[in-house]
Amino acid sequence: MNTKVLTTLEYDKIKQQVAQYLVTPAGQNLLTNLYPSSNYQQVQLDLNRTQDAADILRLKGGIPLPKLADVHLQLKRLKINAALNGKELAEVAKVLRSTAEVKRFFDQLAVEEVELHSLNALADQLQVFPQLTKQLLRSLEEDGHLTDDASEKLAAIRRSMRQLRLQLRSQLNILIRGKSAKYLTEPVITIRDDRYVIPVKQEYRAHFGGVVHDQSASGQTLFIEPAAALDLNNRLRERQANEREEIQRILAALSASLAPYTKEIAANVDLLGEFDFANAKAKYAQQLKATNPRLSADNQVYLRQTWHPLLNEKKVIRNDIMLGQDYQTMVITGPNTGGKTITLKTLGLIQLMGQSGLFIPAFEGSQIGVFEEIFADIGDEQSIEQNLSTFSAHLTNIVEILNNCDQSSLVLLDELGAGTDPQEGAALAVAILDALAALGSYVVATTHYPELKAYGYERLSTINASMEFDSQTLQPTYRLLIGIPGQSNAFEISQRLGLPAEIIAAARQLTSNQSQDLNQMIQDLVKKRQQVEEEDARLTKYLTEGQELHHDLQVAFNKFEKQKEHLLEQAKVQANQIIDQASQRSDELISELRQMKLNAGAPIKENQLITAKTKMNELHQPLLSKNRVLRKAKLDQQLKPGDDVLVKPYDQQGTLLEKTDQHEWEVQLGSLKMKIAEGNLEKIKIKPEKVRIRSSFKSSRQVHVSPVLDLRGQRYETAMTTVDHYLDSALLAGYASVTIIHGKGTGALREGITQFLQTNRRVKSFKFAPANAGGDGATIVELK
Repeated sequence: MNTKVLTTLEYDKIKQQVAQYLVTPAGQNLLTNLYPSSNYQQVQLDLNRTQDAADILRLKGGIPLPKLADVHLQLKRLKINAALNGKELAEVAKVLRSTAEVKRFFDQLAVEEVELHSLNALADQLQVFPQLTKQLLRSLEEDGHLTDDASEKLAAIRRSMRQLRLQLRSQLNILIRGKSAKYLTEPVITIRDDRYVIPVKQEYRAHFGGVVHDQSASGQTLFIEPAAALDLNNRLRERQANEREEIQRILAALSASLAPYTKEIAANVDLLGEFDFANAKAKYAQQLKATNPRLSADNQVYLRQTWHPLLNEKKVIRNDIMLGQDYQTMVITGPNTGGKTITLKTLGLIQLMGQSGLFIPAFEGSQIGVFEEIFADIGDEQSIEQNLSTFSAHLTNIVEILNNCDQSSLVLLDELGAGTDPQEGAALAVAILDALAALGSYVVATTHYPELKAYGYERLSTINASMEFDSQTLQPTYRLLIGIPGQSNAFEISQRLGLPAEIIAAARQLTSNQSQDLNQMIQDLVKKRQQVEEEDARLTKYLTEGQELHHDLQVAFNKFEKQKEHLLEQAKVQANQIIDQASQRSDELISELRQMKLNAGAPIKENQLITAKTKMNELHQPLLSKNRVLRKAKLDQQLKPGDDVLVKPYDQQGTLLEKTDQHEWEVQLGSLKMKIAEGNLEKIKIKPEKVRIRSSFKSSRQVHVSPVLDLRGQRYETAMTTVDHYLDSALLAGYASVTIIHGKGTGALREGITQFLQTNRRVKSFKFAPANAGGDGATIVELK
């Protein structure tokens, strides 16, 4: 790609905008060497990498890359077995850590099955060195300072140095805070020549003895190392020398451990640069609201609602630009400042961006070509030094273009034929366009010459276009109208500006009928185009609304189908669970009844049979209503407080008091209040003419129930069964409270009774009997 077009179209400004998102020198180097490619596969690869980075930016916030330093010089020194300093090693360690983080990041993307086109293959090339990285990070801080963990010897030396500093400060604090403080300029401890000193007044220099290391500018203060601190300072200096020796040894060892891997680390640096560059392109695309263009192998360009990337996206007018499918040459006419030049630059710069692997400022579905060369003759390049006029400068560029372009070139020509006699310039422009067409080049040219308006109709693969101008406001709209040549608005503008009507009429008479007919044809075409666009916009709106409605309905239908399948599957699972539970419970009940029958001397009581029957009935699941009659009957059977009901397990009538649980009611049965499962209640209607039957319950065994139960002497299992039966009988007898005597003994029976009463729904409360009535050997139980 020729470099002249890059300057003309301000390609470097795009690179400057991308540069702000880079964090590595390798990424910056890639941007510096970025140029549009004419290789189709390379362009597609570069766009794929940008797409991967854009997807990662959207899903994960970008590839995790910190700001890195350029380590190429460090690696070169390691190659010749030189030792690096702490800061240089820390920079290499940061590269190793970043490599491991990026590798781990892409491994996680693979686990999450994030679909990528190209960057994952780059990540597979990264080489990590876990042990080496761990050693460097453990030994070095980010600024290159060696940590105490670098070696045990270094840690011991530094511990000794800290102790010596504490002793020195303690020794000197005695001098500056004691009686000798009056000999000091101020009571502080400072350092000169890496030795701890105190500021002594000039006249008392001999008071402390020791060594003078420095003096103030006025000479009134001497910084003296007192004799009392000489030994400690000497020992500290010795430790400092030991520390420096150990640091040099550690740095040399770390450098030696890196030396065998310089080639691999250099490769990692380049790969991190690729990730950084892709990251930057994705962030720039996000900021620009750019999209990924399709590539056309036969150079068919279709830019949907595109705009110039260096202009404010919120203020620019977007245009559709097509070239290469039905026509290869476009001639754009229109007034000055109407947007012709910016349209040329937009097309050229977007092609350069796309062929560089950058997303383009256009709507989704846009398409670009892959041109071998892009040429542009835009702007006034007259030169005083070279004695070139505007016309000569343009013609020099065009000659160079004609000598180098071919069927895979895009040529952008601004004000073709301008700067000379209009008639000759128009003829020359037509001839140049014919020559470019003969070469098979793709051409977009702007001009003022009316002769070229007819050119678009007369030549094959050529089309007219213009920049719209509003004759009412006398302002350009900057909209590109493809298929419509530009028209002169001189008469309309003159009339609105107040030029006398007779002058305008005279001018019209001097204008040829052919020119007036052409302008009238153009006006009709503009009006018809506007009508078509309005109708297209209206139909597009309806189509969009219909598509959105269809999409919403499809989504709702799919959701309904999924819910239906899920509910059916869930219902099957629940049905199986209910069957399993019912089968298990029924087996347990049958087993209990058989066990009762086998226990000699323990006849089955009626209340036990009733309880077992109740539990069996609870296993039945209510069926859903299948028709209106059943649904109405079910609605009539809905229970509410005050309803008369039949308690099916007891075959007794009762009255509903309140609902105590989701599936349980409190029922008044004569003088008793009982909690009954909703499934065991049936709503009934009492005929008014009949006398209400008073509810009662008769046990099959008419025996007197004592308010006191004595369990002493019974075994634990027998006692628990006896208590359960006794509470049923006491409740049916109408007792509000009873007393259970269990004795003291080992306490096992008492504890069992207590646990049983805590979980029994028939028990309201319970407590031990008073001391004179048995104490904790008996329990008083209040029934509900």
